[in-house]
Amino acid sequence: MDSKRVALLARAGTAREQLRFALHEAGAEIVLEDDPAAIDLQTLQDVSPQAVLVALEPAIEDALVRLEPLLHDASVRVIFDEADLAARREGWEAQRWARHLSAKLHGHSDVLPPGREEDTLPALEPGRPRQPAQEHVDAMLDVHVDEAHELALDLPSDDYSFSLPASRGNTTLVDADQWLRQASAGDEPAPAGQEVINAASSADEVAGSTHPETPAAAVAAPGKWELSLEPLEPVSTSTARCSGAVIAFAGIGGPDAVRKLLAALPLDFVRPVLIHLQLDGGRYDNLVKQLARVTEMPVQLAEHGKPAEPAHVYVLPNDVGLDISNGAVSFREGGELREDLLQLPPADSAVLLLSGSDKGLVGTAASLAGQGALVMGQSQEGCYDPGAALALAAHGASLAAPAVIAQRLAGHWSR
Repeated sequence: MDSKRVALLARAGTAREQLRFALHEAGAEIVLEDDPAAIDLQTLQDVSPQAVLVALEPAIEDALVRLEPLLHDASVRVIFDEADLAARREGWEAQRWARHLSAKLHGHSDVLPPGREEDTLPALEPGRPRQPAQEHVDAMLDVHVDEAHELALDLPSDDYSFSLPASRGNTTLVDADQWLRQASAGDEPAPAGQEVINAASSADEVAGSTHPETPAAAVAAPGKWELSLEPLEPVSTSTARCSGAVIAFAGIGGPDAVRKLLAALPLDFVRPVLIHLQLDGGRYDNLVKQLARVTEMPVQLAEHGKPAEPAHVYVLPNDVGLDISNGAVSFREGGELREDLLQLPPADSAVLLLSGSDKGLVGTAASLAGQGALVMGQSQEGCYDPGAALALAAHGASLAAPAVIAQRLAGHWSR
């Protein structure tokens, strides 16, 4: 595979070191490594890069504008990465991103780790296969057998054997398993005046707990017992669906804005928060993991047929739409998201346009604002692509930093 000539544009720091490591892992030749603010267009053109890797952060926005002629050159592959994400990658995640970077540089889709293409087949030998007993013919087991005989004398004879305290008086020890088998076969339970003691009650006694004597008549018959399995998935404690939702849109530069928004929202926020973020490759499962690190609210991938619950965060893939019934939001397959937004109850809903949002959403958001919905956009400071937010501001919407938007949301429904 031919080595690609790559220019690395990033400010000095951990992010640049991580990206340099990723380029070396991808087999790239770094022809220029510098802060975008410290170089001019001619310097970048002189090294004739085949690809440019840029670590995005607000401090380099003006510098990228100066370098746009080369960054927009169709013959040069341009790859953007967020500086804060690059600085945090380590271990397996860093190796994985290096494989994806290599695929982008060389224009292929092979992102699996090396070695997975080697199919290890057992070597075929003539004759019958060895039997399990033959595998242990030469095993030295005598020492283990002797040790087991010695330890066996110190082990209890069954699961329920123990010594009763002298203070118990006239109490009979009954094997719980045997008692259950007899009762299920139609035999009478333990005689009156005798107590059935199991491992749990004996543990309480050994710990020093005192319990009143329990006559056999108070013990429920096995036929009346109800047994159930614990649920494998967590059961929601929400008893009622709320009306409306908060839906935040974002694009390039949006992951950082979304993280700041969620980090500032309270744990008991009274509305579900829906995140619609355009991602190259559609790796929404990774986005769920990243967002879960900044908020204590549960973060889930929206699924068809599932409801949106208060104080939960849902990442919306492109193939999931909204189903609004009596104001409550659920998720359904397909649908046009802009049309779904108009079905939200305005007084109980909010629409946020963060960095990189689609400008086509501005009209829909402005319409909801006119009906009483809370509609806001991200302010220019620290916003990589404020185009949609500025267009929304022209309709009278407020702009603010993500953390301030979160405070506004928390106070909006607490009045």
